[in-house]
Amino acid sequence: MPRTRSLAWSELKIGALTIVALFIAAMAIFLVTGGRGFFWQQYHLKTRFGNVAGLKPGSPVRLAGVEVGSVDSVQLNGPQVDVWMSVNNRYRPDITTASVATLGSVSLLGESAVDITPSRAGQAIPDWGYVTPGEAPTQIADVTTQANRGLEQLNDVLKGIRNGQGTIGKLVTDDQLYRNLNAFVAAAHDVTAQLAAGKGSLGELLKNPQTARSLQASLQNLEAVTARLNAGQGSIGQLLKDDSFARSLTATTGNLRTLTGDLKEGKGTAGKLFTDAALYNRLDSLSSRLDSLVANLNAGEGTAGQLLKDRQLYENINQTVTEVRNLVQDIRKDPKKFLTVRVSIF
Repeated sequence: MPRTRSLAWSELKIGALTIVALFIAAMAIFLVTGGRGFFWQQYHLKTRFGNVAGLKPGSPVRLAGVEVGSVDSVQLNGPQVDVWMSVNNRYRPDITTASVATLGSVSLLGESAVDITPSRAGQAIPDWGYVTPGEAPTQIADVTTQANRGLEQLNDVLKGIRNGQGTIGKLVTDDQLYRNLNAFVAAAHDVTAQLAAGKGSLGELLKNPQTARSLQASLQNLEAVTARLNAGQGSIGQLLKDDSFARSLTATTGNLRTLTGDLKEGKGTAGKLFTDAALYNRLDSLSSRLDSLVANLNAGEGTAGQLLKDRQLYENINQTVTEVRNLVQDIRKDPKKFLTVRVSIF
């Protein structure tokens, strides 16, 4: 009997150790899997990508960077790929119809993962429901392809330069352009040398102290003028600073506006001249008659016209005036000669 009880106790200890070992192993698996949880704590979701870029079963599923599940399977569905996932059930409220699933990377070695953005704005996704896929991120292969295209374009540009295409190509291959550029550089060197020697206006400005002092004096005068303007001195200063002058100017512009308004409304003589058609017609008729009169005068018609055009008439009138002037002078010299008074008595 004592031997039989000893064997039973040994078996009991082995069983207890086995249970403890299984518990430790389960805890280790739970710690290794992180937030995935046990199978009875998970629910299933799906999403669909155009390219999974190396995603495979067992790849992590992350929610805002936190691992919450794993990929169960990756299956082709026509031109796209369906991804089945197991996610810890306690994150169900954070994965809704407003969440977006994208492909991410775990390391630089190219291991992929599914990244889901958390959002409680939408409705919770049921079991085996689809998470809205987002835009596929740029893959290393795409970057390599773009780099190859860039290198090809760079090679084409270099070939064009070697063949003398474009400005740079002509600069590299055209001797005339090179000589022109060299001459331009030499001319620029001569100009800078002349400036350094104080030649020309700019050279004197750089080298001649008198020119610099004159420029400084001009600047000081300009500063003094602006200071007087700011102080309200002079007509322009008063225009800037004197409120009464500004009000007078405003009143003048107001009066001018009123005057122009009266002219537009036909008030006064000037307004009627602008707006009264009858007055305009009379003035137009008068100007026409004046034009006709001037034309007749120029044609020598009438007495005035002949006076303007007839040279003989002009000379006769001029001679008559001269004789009358001489007669008046003679009368003034000897009035008795021309004035005789006779008295007769009957």
